[in-house]
Amino acid sequence: MFIVQAHSFAQQARLAITLAWIAGYTNIAALLTCGHVTSHVSGTTSDLGRGIAAGAWSLTGFSLWLLASFYVGAALSGFATDFGRRRHWESIYVLPMGIEALLLGLFAFGVELHTAGSIESGLALYTMTGTASLAMGLQNATITRISNGVVRTTHVTGVLTDLGLETAQFFFWLKDRRVDAPPGSVRALAHSSQHHPTAMRLLLLLSIVGSFALGAGLGTGAYEFMPRLAMTPPVLFLMWIIYLDLRRPIAEIEPSSLVGDAGLGLHPRLAVFHLRRDASRQGIVHRMPNLLAWAERLPPAADVVVLDLEEVNQIDANSVLELRAVLGRMKSQNRHLILAGLSHEQCEQLRRAGTGDALDPRDVCPDLELAIAKGMNLLEAGDGGI
Repeated sequence: MFIVQAHSFAQQARLAITLAWIAGYTNIAALLTCGHVTSHVSGTTSDLGRGIAAGAWSLTGFSLWLLASFYVGAALSGFATDFGRRRHWESIYVLPMGIEALLLGLFAFGVELHTAGSIESGLALYTMTGTASLAMGLQNATITRISNGVVRTTHVTGVLTDLGLETAQFFFWLKDRRVDAPPGSVRALAHSSQHHPTAMRLLLLLSIVGSFALGAGLGTGAYEFMPRLAMTPPVLFLMWIIYLDLRRPIAEIEPSSLVGDAGLGLHPRLAVFHLRRDASRQGIVHRMPNLLAWAERLPPAADVVVLDLEEVNQIDANSVLELRAVLGRMKSQNRHLILAGLSHEQCEQLRRAGTGDALDPRDVCPDLELAIAKGMNLLEAGDGGI
């Protein structure tokens, strides 16, 4: 979940449903114990303006504290993500989500020390709200980056705005479709509406609102029946999904042992890589690595790159879209990517799954030797803009 960009609808919906309830839960816990919301800052900004206008410096200072905490959390997400990216980690988003789990754990400790039925004040108020606001800013920034700005899980104002706009678009699309649809095609119309991008987007937005509300309801119930342990469920759940993310192995892309073998006489501008699974975890489905990060680290002198995917046992929707992005990037750099170890049927599956015209079937070879030979021919003939 936290390894690559969430390009597909399924990934984005999973993020929304999984994490929006944590935000709703944390927000209601902060409201019940501290009297302030922490997952969004629109109201906090309004309090800031009100405090300045009325000369209520205590309110002004507290509002600034919450705004700064949310901002620092978002910035921390950016630093943590780029820290992993610069070190070429595959799981670049796990670090910020792990920090969020730690922050929520600290907030849970504050809730445990809190006297049920009272509202915190003084140092405890600043500590608890600051910690929760840090966690929410961090979560919102991280999920925004994972989903490329599509999913935001800590507030619903923008979600409801998008929901209204998408509803109008879907209504007019459905109206036009009914006018143009031939008689007897009601079933086909219903089927197409279920798979229309706007309909899928509506489902995603509704899932965020529903998940946030569910979290608020669960948090209220938990605080009523077990006030001291009220924050335990979301902390444990977040730690669990991070553990599952880390537990599933990621295949490694590494230079092929054929590179540098003088006996093969490989061209110096030909780079050969293969995807390797963890030998100690055979039989387990491995995730594809971050292909975009791999493409950024390619040798500058490599004009033709061969990637051996013989050991791949699953290519999900995210990996397909990343592969498309890699193909586009390499084309813009006048480079050529050849995929080895894939059959013609697998190539067609990739094209149907999202690579489309970006993947030329002639650049897919069933075995590594044939792919290397094709690469050598390309370099020698100066084909493909090389």
